[in-house]
This record gives sequence, C-alpha cells and structure tokens, in this order.
Amino acid sequence: MNRIPDRIVIALGGNALAPPEGRGEARAQPQRQALRESARQIAQILAEGAEVVLTHGNGPQVGHLLIQQEEAKRWVPPQPLDVCVAMTQGQIGYLLQQALESALKERGLATPVVTVVTQVLVDPRDPAFAEPTKPVGPFYSEQEAEELRRTKGYALKRVGNGERPYRRVVPSPAPLGVVEEDGVRRLVEAGCVAIACGGGGVPVVETPRGLEGVEAVVDKDLASERLATALGAETLLILTDVERVALHYDTPQQVDLECLTAEEARRYLEAGEFPPGSMGPKVEAAVKFVENGGKRAVIASLTRAVEALQGRAGTTIVKVK
Repeated sequence: MNRIPDRIVIALGGNALAPPEGRGEARAQPQRQALRESARQIAQILAEGAEVVLTHGNGPQVGHLLIQQEEAKRWVPPQPLDVCVAMTQGQIGYLLQQALESALKERGLATPVVTVVTQVLVDPRDPAFAEPTKPVGPFYSEQEAEELRRTKGYALKRVGNGERPYRRVVPSPAPLGVVEEDGVRRLVEAGCVAIACGGGGVPVVETPRGLEGVEAVVDKDLASERLATALGAETLLILTDVERVALHYDTPQQVDLECLTAEEARRYLEAGEFPPGSMGPKVEAAVKFVENGGKRAVIASLTRAVEALQGRAGTTIVKVK
C-alpha cells in the first residue's frame, strides 16, 4: 500500500511538539528540532497530494500555564482552565505554523497554514467531571504530590514510573462535536492546512445564554476522531512516541501489533490491555473512527509517519482485514 490518502487528520502527540527531556522553552533547540521533524513529515505527506488537518495535544503546555497562573495570582487574576486551553491553541498553533510553512517552502510549496481556535461540545452531566483523569503539567515525586494535595487541593495520580511518577489530573469529558467543524472544512476545501482541536479543543457546554467554557481538558485523540469523522476523512493518523500498539507493553511478554480489526481492538481495550492515561484513548479513538465510517486509523511513531500511511509501519486498525 503506497498511496497516501486524499484527506487525513493527523493527531500530533507531545513528542511532536517538545521532547521529554525539554523544559518547554519555545525557542530551545530540542523543541525546535521536534517541531522541524514533525513539519518535515507533514510536508512530505502534503507533497504527495493529501489534504491535511492537524490536531495536537497540550498536556505539558497547559499544565505549565496553570502553574504560571497560580504563581502570579498576587499580581494578576488567574485565568480559568478553558481560557488556558485556548491560550495554548494559539501558542502551539503559532509554532507549528512557522515550522510547517518553512518545511513547505523548502519543497517549493506555498500551501497556507491556518490555526483555528476550536471549541468542542461536552455534556455538563458527564461523569468525568466528578472523577478527574487527564494528566496535565510536569511530573512530581510522591512528597511533592502530597504537598500539592494539601496546599492547593490538586487531584494527583500516579501515571508513570521512576522518582517522579505523579501528575496533576483534571476532568476529561467525552467530546460530542466540534463547533468550528464547518469552518475547518471550508479551509481544507480551499487548499489550506488547518490546525484545529488543539489540546482536544476548548470544552464548552450549551446554555440559554449560548456556549460557555468549563474547567476540563478534552482528550485530543477522541476530539480528533470527532473532527475526522465530521470531515469525512479517509484516515486518522495518531502519532506518538512508540512504534506500534502492543499487548503486555513494557514486559518480557510484549507483542507488537501490525494490523487489527476494530472488533479485535475493542476486545483488547475492554480487557484492560491499553491504559486509560496513555494508549487507551488512542485505541478508543481509532476504533470509533473506523466504526463511524472511516477507512482506517493508524497509530505510529512520529518519525515514521509517511511509512505508516504507506502501510509499512505502525499499527493499522480497519473494519475488516
């Protein structure tokens, strides 16, 4: 399979925006390198004639921004979480636009790149509001986590290994739809690359007064599925920091998966093979996309994005093999 699909939604993970060893400085060399690598892959896909919509995460960035809000509240009023999500959409979109425009220019392409501040509808009665699960911000030691629980009332959970395995968690309600869906579609049809649903989109609810933001972070992979389905995309490509989806991940019994049906993937998901804080939402988004009419979903490493679209890397999820 060597053909690049006509319309594709590419969901960029955190490693596409800043490497794990970086501290998130916008002009730091590691972050610039991560952005350049992401842009090169996307530019190659565009050069093959695909229509592309980009989405991206914002977990580290919105977490850092929340810390800044907290530390500066003696001088300026802190902004709520939904506003912080919107702020990171502009921040990350700006950096992605510059990197992608440069990569396209190197290939002699003048494709416009546009960032859309995107709102995503959620249900105010979603049970996720009572049970925060979405990690944001930096990692903490157990002692630091206890101090933050005591002094700031944060919800923190163990989501990693090593000396600093804890992160702050916030509510993550299910996305129901993308408010700016029609605007994104028009940009794509006009020949633009749209950057949308940044950080999963700004979560909003419908009220008698109109849309209002809520304190939450929507999972970017699940929001990407909503957008990809709405746009009639052929492929949803989820780029992360592992080569393939695996069973018994990070154990001696690890088995990498090359191709799965949506039914097989859902069975593994329900059996608890894919943790909710990492691979779980990616597999869930992939399954939903295929079940909702998408041709295929692919989960792959950022550095092998083009190969993944050609069927030579990553894990592909389809309706029927």
